[in-house]
Amino acid sequence: MGQILFIVWRESVEALLVVGILHAWLKNGGEAARHGLPYLWSGVGVGILGAIGLGGALLGFSELLSGDAQDYFQIVMVILAAILIVQMVFWMRKHGRTLKREMETSLSANLQNANWWGVFALAALAIAREGSETVIFLYGLGLAQHGDSTGAMMLAAALGFALAFLTFYLLQLGGKIFSWRRFFQVTEIILLFLAAGLLLTGIERLMSLDIIPTLIDPIWDSSHLLDDTTSFGNLVSTLTGYRAQPALMSLLVYVAYWVCVLLFLKRARPQATPAK
Repeated sequence: MGQILFIVWRESVEALLVVGILHAWLKNGGEAARHGLPYLWSGVGVGILGAIGLGGALLGFSELLSGDAQDYFQIVMVILAAILIVQMVFWMRKHGRTLKREMETSLSANLQNANWWGVFALAALAIAREGSETVIFLYGLGLAQHGDSTGAMMLAAALGFALAFLTFYLLQLGGKIFSWRRFFQVTEIILLFLAAGLLLTGIERLMSLDIIPTLIDPIWDSSHLLDDTTSFGNLVSTLTGYRAQPALMSLLVYVAYWVCVLLFLKRARPQATPAK
């Protein structure tokens, strides 16, 4: 359940960051800016409802499928969750430093035009984006883990949400040790390893259906060092993609994943502005 707690925690903090920037600007921007606060909270509510609707649609659609069709749908969702995690890290690495400035520029334009529906749309899209990503991540994690009860998953999600509020409060206090920049640097690494684990889960399900070959299975056995069938080993497996008895295809996909990720992150690195 640690994976679910982490995903909800990380995504909730990111959503709270966006809402916090919007709320602080509107609250401290004068009497005219405060007129946008109801639009902000309405947008947050619509975004949450959109994420809940996506979750219900995913579960309903999955239940309508049966046999191989359901297997294929679940495999697609697991792999999609991995891709979205990498995309999210890529986007934050590229836009994280300018996010506040871009949002405040947009808010200033809305204030000048008295167009508070822009605030509504900005909040709704931001929350819907974070919420829909969370839904897909949790759906993929639920498929990657077997035997976990719904109650335990809901408890982990609730704890992650509560921890996000505490984290947001601490980050707002500032500090050199626990800062926004350090927070995103550490969680980005964890998220990339988590995406690797989800990707391997999808690849292994494809191999179990004989859609792709295993090539050599297994190529080694490190169960005596860390058995991925134990509770701790399963946690490490989900969080990092570790396999005690990996197939050659799994290893090749894992290596290719990290090569692609490193190339993408290198492209996403903000370019230094040349001195005049």
